Amino acid sequence: MFNPISTQANKLVALSRKLKKNSKTKIVTVTSGKGGVGKSTMTSNMAYVLAKKGLNIAVLDADIGLSNLQVLLDVKPEKSFFDYFNGESKINDILTPTKYNNITLIAGKSGHEYIGMNNSMVFSSIVNDIVSMNRFDLLLIDTGAGINEYVQEFLELSDNIVAITTTDPSALTDVYAFFKMLSRKKDSMMLCFNHTKKYETGEAITKSLVNLAIKNKLNRKFMVEYIGNICESRSISTTGRLRKLFAKEFNEDLAVTQLGLVVDNLLKKLR
Repeated sequence: MFNPISTQANKLVALSRKLKKNSKTKIVTVTSGKGGVGKSTMTSNMAYVLAKKGLNIAVLDADIGLSNLQVLLDVKPEKSFFDYFNGESKINDILTPTKYNNITLIAGKSGHEYIGMNNSMVFSSIVNDIVSMNRFDLLLIDTGAGINEYVQEFLELSDNIVAITTTDPSALTDVYAFFKMLSRKKDSMMLCFNHTKKYETGEAITKSLVNLAIKNKLNRKFMVEYIGNICESRSISTTGRLRKLFAKEFNEDLAVTQLGLVVDNLLKKLR
């Protein structure tokens, strides 16, 4: 179940809903029940595919304390969003251009001490401030793995939630626990299978997870929408080590074709 958040944070969540009605910026939260499933790699490459379609993309590295999108996007940000929270920088100062057209990074900070914060409402405020700029078509939020209070706050702010998983049993156990939690507050989520060769494999497992949820009497109105699979590929691990994006470097690779289908399905389901 979502942990209660402060009254002020609840107000910020309500404000974000109001802002979204007056802004072109749609929020997509990319998350996972388990670490190591390729979530950040997926986020950065999804951003590239979306940008190639002419969309202006902002990517918020919200993997608190373990940020790595600056490595994947090969940039060295001078400022992170923590500088903005601390009052040391203005919002425009933390928008880091990348070498990829139409992709802007809002960097986190690896190893940053966030545990001492009185509450997590500051993370709601950064999303609201980016949305209110009305500058970007999409804000991709790359959360940490799991369902801690910081991840939950970013989930609260978005109606477009993409969970990345694999066919590994532990990953499936974690993603099931994730959507059990999410079903108490949201009415849907999207599911993408990484390191999965066939589209039909992810489709079948998604149906099994939904049937298990029904058997366990979870929220019957909650929808798990399967948006596709990405197969294992040497190009993915190779480009990651070289600080490059596989979607750019290997555009004829099967994994890139599959990613394109995932992005197309995502765009169809955006709210």
